[in-house]
Amino acid sequence: MTGRAYYVTTLGHWQRHAARFANSHFVVLDAGNVSANTEAPTVPRADATIIVLVEADEGVHLSLEDEPAFESLPHPFVQKPISAAAQAALAPHGVASGATTFEAAEAIARVHPLLRHRVF
Repeated sequence: MTGRAYYVTTLGHWQRHAARFANSHFVVLDAGNVSANTEAPTVPRADATIIVLVEADEGVHLSLEDEPAFESLPHPFVQKPISAAAQAALAPHGVASGATTFEAAEAIARVHPLLRHRVF
């Protein structure tokens, strides 16, 4: 059985673990952190901060929660605010201080609609 969870991490850390995910989608949060390659000027570097929605089995989510490079956001239906660090990373996308994961997902979905929290 798979579940979905949101994390803030870097592109490089996501790439290290991506093969274990059933599915995932992300948005680069620090748009200035891109490659200087003139053939692909919008390719983010490995240290670019991203928010990622990961669909994976419980074992993968438990391992990511223990991974210091992944900041797990609270479940979207829990009325608990995201951390100050996550909010600061998401602020350019309109995420205010005290925002919940659901509110952050709604804001980031304007950039990538598949990051909107949904229940089937």
